[in-house]
Amino acid sequence: MHGLSVNDPSSFSRPDSVVVTDLSLNLSVSFEQKIFKGYVDLVVQKVDSAATELILDTQDLDIFEIYDTDSNAKLNYIINSPVAEFGSKLSITLPNKSAQSLNIRIQYATTAKASGLQWLEPEQTAGKVHPFVFSQFQPIHARSVLPCQDTPAVKATYRASITAPSHLTVLMSAVRQDKVVNGDIATSTFVQKVPICAYLIAIAIGAIEGKKIGPRSTVWAEEKLIDQAVYEFGETEMQLRTAEDICGPYVWGIYDLLVLPPSFPFGGMENPCLTFVTPTLLAGDRSLANVVAHEIAHSWTGNLVTNVNWEHFWLNEGFTVFIERKIVGRLTNAEEQDFDAHCGTVSLKETVSVLGTDNPLTCLVVNLEKTHPDDAFSRVPYEKGHTFLRYLENVVGGPSEFEPFLRKYFDHFKFKTLNSNDFKAYFENFFAKNDSIKKIDWNAWFYSPGMPPVVPAYNTKVLELCNEYKTKLLSNSLYKKEDFKHLDMKVLIHVLQEIFEGDPQPVEKLKAIDDLLGLSAMQNSEVKFMWLRIALKARWEEKIQETLDWINVVGRMKYVRPLHRDLYNWEKARQQAITNYYSNCHTMMHVVSYTARKDLHLV
Repeated sequence: MHGLSVNDPSSFSRPDSVVVTDLSLNLSVSFEQKIFKGYVDLVVQKVDSAATELILDTQDLDIFEIYDTDSNAKLNYIINSPVAEFGSKLSITLPNKSAQSLNIRIQYATTAKASGLQWLEPEQTAGKVHPFVFSQFQPIHARSVLPCQDTPAVKATYRASITAPSHLTVLMSAVRQDKVVNGDIATSTFVQKVPICAYLIAIAIGAIEGKKIGPRSTVWAEEKLIDQAVYEFGETEMQLRTAEDICGPYVWGIYDLLVLPPSFPFGGMENPCLTFVTPTLLAGDRSLANVVAHEIAHSWTGNLVTNVNWEHFWLNEGFTVFIERKIVGRLTNAEEQDFDAHCGTVSLKETVSVLGTDNPLTCLVVNLEKTHPDDAFSRVPYEKGHTFLRYLENVVGGPSEFEPFLRKYFDHFKFKTLNSNDFKAYFENFFAKNDSIKKIDWNAWFYSPGMPPVVPAYNTKVLELCNEYKTKLLSNSLYKKEDFKHLDMKVLIHVLQEIFEGDPQPVEKLKAIDDLLGLSAMQNSEVKFMWLRIALKARWEEKIQETLDWINVVGRMKYVRPLHRDLYNWEKARQQAITNYYSNCHTMMHVVSYTARKDLHLV
C-alpha cells in the first residue's frame, strides 16, 4: 500500500512504531475567534523499542510548544508542508530514555479554518440567541482540531476538560463527569473509558437542554426542538435492546442523542455515548427514526469493531445497514425488512449510475492511494456491503446460522480493527464445515466495480402495494384523498422514488398530485427531497427557488448533493445554483462545501 503511510493512505501516522494509547484534552473555546486553545496530553507506547520519533496528523493547527511532561523538557518537532486536503505531518523527537511508555504534552490552538468544526452564528440556530459549535471528524478531520494519529487503526481512551461560557452546555462522545461554574465561564469534564478512534471524538457546545427518554438515554436539543425530539426518539430503548439481542452486550454505558442544527451534513453520526442526528429526522410521526437504529447498530459495527482504514469502510457501514435492517425486521416484520433492502438496492443503482459502472469507487474495497476519503463517500459501502452480508447469510443457511456468527465476530474483534481479508479469514474458519461457502467469489465481491454480483430475492409484498399506489397516482382517473388515507409514509417515499426514476411527468399532473396529497406542505424531509427532485426533472420552474431555499437551510449531504446535481443538469437552473452556492457556501460545513463544488463542476 502507498499513500501517506505504509498502513493507511490517508494518515501520516506510524502507530506500528509508536502508538497513542490515551489522550487528555484541556481546551477553552472562543466563539469570537472561532477557535479552541489549550493542550493535549498523550500517553504513547513504543511498539518499536528503537523508535526515536512520534508521528501525528495535523491540519491548520497552531502548535506552540511540545514537551515531555515527566521532565518538563522541551521536545524538538517538525511540521511538514501540507499535502492537499490531508494536512501536515508532525514529527516529534522522543526524549532520550529507555522507558517504553512516554507522556507528551502539546500546547496548541485550532484555527478558524478547522475542517472538523462548524461554527454557527445565533441566527443559524433554532433559538437565534446564542452561538453554536459542533464537530464532525469522520473520516479524517480530527487532525484539524487536535494533533493525533488520525487513522481508524488506532484506538485510545480519552478524557477532556472543556471551558466554555457558563450559560451554554458542553457535550462530548464520552460520559459527563462534572460542570464547575466560575462566574460567566464553566468547565465541563468527560471520560471515555472504552478505546475509540480519533474520528469518534466529538464535541458540541450550545444552548441545548436534555430530557430523559429511557433508562440509559437522554435526548439533547435546543429548547424549540426538545419536545419534538422526545417524541420522535421515544422508542430508542426498544431499538437498543433489540440490537443487544442480535449483537451482544452494549459496552458504552449511556446512549444519548443530540439533535444538531440543520447544517449537520449527515443523517446521524455514531459518536460513542452521544449520537449526533439531523433535525430532518423530526418528521412528527417517527417514520424516519430508523436512522437511530442505524446509529445504534454502529455501537458494535464501527465503534466496537472497526475498519483498519477507509479503504475497508464497508466493514463499518455495510455491517451497520445489515444490523439496522435486522432491528427493523424484529420490531416490525420480515416484509418491512425486505422492503428496506429493496429500497437500498434502488438507491445503490442510482449511485452506481451517477458514478459510472466501471468506476473503481463502486468496488466494495477501494484504493485510496490518491483519493481523499471524502471523495470516496457514497451509498456503495452501505448498500453493496449490506447486499454482500445478506448474500453470505443466505449461503450459510439463513439467520439461524449467521446470527450466532455475528455475535462471535463482534466479540472476537471488539476493541480491534480489521481489514476485509481478516473478515474473510474469520468467516471461512467459522463456517469451515459448511461446503456452501466454496461458491463465494470473494474477489468479485471485493474488487469488481458496479452492482453486486448477486442481489438476493427479497419479499415483494410491500413493493406490490407501492406499485398499486404509483399506478393510481399516475393514471388519468379521478381519485379522492380518501383513496390514499392508508398510504404509509415509507410506501409514499418509495412511490415518489419510482416516479422520479421514470420519465418526467407533466407539471400539471404534478400539481394535481400535490393538490391531492399535499406533498409540498409535508414535514417529512424524505418526501420533500423526492418531491423536489421530481419537480426539477419535470422542469417545474417555480420549484427552482424552493429547492435553493431548502438547500440553504439543510446541510444533509444525502439531500444537498443530488439536488445540486439536478440543478446543474438543468441549464435554466445551473447559473442560479452556482450563484446561490457562492452566496451561501460560508455557512456550509467543510465537507458539504467541498463536495458541492464538485457537484456544480466548480473544481
